[in-house]
Order: sequence, then C-alpha cells, then structure tokens
Amino acid sequence: MDDFLNQFLPSTVGGLVFGSIYALIALGYTMVYGVLRLINFAHSEIFMIGTFASLVTITAIAPSAPLTGVALFGMMLLIIVISAAVSGGAAMLLELVAYRPLRKKGATRLTALISAIGASLFLQELFALVIIPWLTDKPGRNQQPSPRIVDRDTVFTLGNAAVRLDHIIVVVAAVVMMIALDRLVNRTKIGRGIRATAQDPEAAVLMGVSIDNIVRVTFLLGGAMAGVAGALYLMEFENTDYRIGFVLGIKAFTAAVLGGIGNLRGALLGGIALGLIENWGAIFLGSEWKDVIAFTILVVVLMFRPTGILGESLQKARA
Repeated sequence: MDDFLNQFLPSTVGGLVFGSIYALIALGYTMVYGVLRLINFAHSEIFMIGTFASLVTITAIAPSAPLTGVALFGMMLLIIVISAAVSGGAAMLLELVAYRPLRKKGATRLTALISAIGASLFLQELFALVIIPWLTDKPGRNQQPSPRIVDRDTVFTLGNAAVRLDHIIVVVAAVVMMIALDRLVNRTKIGRGIRATAQDPEAAVLMGVSIDNIVRVTFLLGGAMAGVAGALYLMEFENTDYRIGFVLGIKAFTAAVLGGIGNLRGALLGGIALGLIENWGAIFLGSEWKDVIAFTILVVVLMFRPTGILGESLQKARA
C-alpha cells in the first residue's frame, strides 16, 4: 500500500500524458466510424507517419540544444502543423486508394475492414523498406532517435510527482486540439455536414451534402489529429520506428470504445481514463503488464458495455 501511495501521483501525471496522446489518436477512429461505420485500422500508421514528419522537421533544423521561450513555441507549432498536414494528407490518400473504390461498389464492412488491415501492413513495410532508409540513411527497421527540443526541467511538483515542461505541452496541446475539433464539428457548416452524414447519408444527399467531400474532410481531420499526436509523442519520447503505431493504435481504439466510439468527447474521456488505469494498474502488477491491462479493458467493455461510457454517436453530439 505504501508503494501505491508513493507512486500514485507520478503515475497519474504519466497517465495524463499517455492518455492525451491516446485521445488524439482515438479521435480519428471515432470520426471515421461515426460517418462510415468503419474501423480504420490503418489509422495507426497515419500516426506513425506523423512521427516521421516531425522527425524529419526537427532533424532538418537540428537544434544544438533544447529550446526555450519563443524558439520552443515556434518549433512546436512548426512540427505540429507539418505533422498534421502530412498525416491529414496521408489519411485522405488512404481513403482515396483503399476505401473509396470499395464504397463506390457497395462492398461490405468486412471487406473494408480487410482492406484497412492490408493497408496498415503495407504502410508499415513501405516505411521499413523504402521511406525510412530514404529519409534517414539508416536501416528502416531500427529505432530512429530524435534530437531533444524540450528540457526535462521540473516546472512544479504535485506531492512527490514532478510535472515537467514536456508534460504540460503534451496535455495542453492535446486539450486545445480536441476542443477545437469539437467546436468545428458542432459549430460550423462542415461540422453540420459531418453530423448529417453520420445520422442519415441518404437524407444528407437530398439536402445537398456531398458525401465524398464529407468523407474526405473526415479523414483529413482524423488524420490531422493523429499527426498532432505523432508530433507530441516524438517530442515526449524522442524516438520512433515503423511499427510505433501498432500497439498505440490498438490502445487508442480501446480508448475510443471505452469512451463511446463515434463520440468525440468520449474519445477524450476514454483516452484519459485508459492512460490513468493502465498506469495505476502498473503500480501493482509492474510496467510490463500495461498492455495486458489496456487490452483487458477492451474485452471487458465490449462484453459488458459495448456502447462505451458515454454511448452517444457522432450525430448526437451537441455543444
């Protein structure tokens, strides 16, 4: 019990950091599912692409020491924008190549799911064999380290937990991006189109909504959120590889299911809850059990509450 009390606050801080990244990735799963009723398992590779976009950007600038002040803000803004743009573009290309032909032919959801799994494996191997060696001049299956851009200095403490600047950046940036996406979906014309398509695609077409445009925008927004998550992940952990999205992607899917897949606010809640639960569980069982804890949560939620904590779909979300 003493060990739990000593590790509770540090584990909580770590859980919030991981949970924020899970939540950002989960937004892509929940948006695509809300509109197309498709589990886009290739979304984890969109996150991976975001980490490499950030890695290339940071390496090109090559800061000689961790940044501070305006320089740090500018660097974070740059890698977030570039990663969001690259991942969003990759997600749109994925929809165009892997999903749209199936949708136009009226393929079943199982066919689309198989296509998603195939696209995921294809992107992993494409990066391992071609893209990573071309970008870094290093073997594609090795871990790719990133220069440090943020000092690990403690900003303040909560009990015995040190809260560092990188922790604050991850949590604040994630919350800001999730609030912005929530406002966009609930307050803008394109957001109304997304919700209308999620609720009744045929009626949306009759009202003048272009389904193809809505699907493109949905993949763009979901991919952009994964790109932001990739930038924050690389800044925090300073390495990536071609399979970095595999386990993180499944955990983000777990977060989406936990909060209520198809619900943007559920993705936020599910991501934070999952990050906290797996970190708290690791206090008792050890860090090697984190993945087991996360996947056990997925099984339990699917068995006893498959609609998740909030259980609302995208079209029912309101400001």
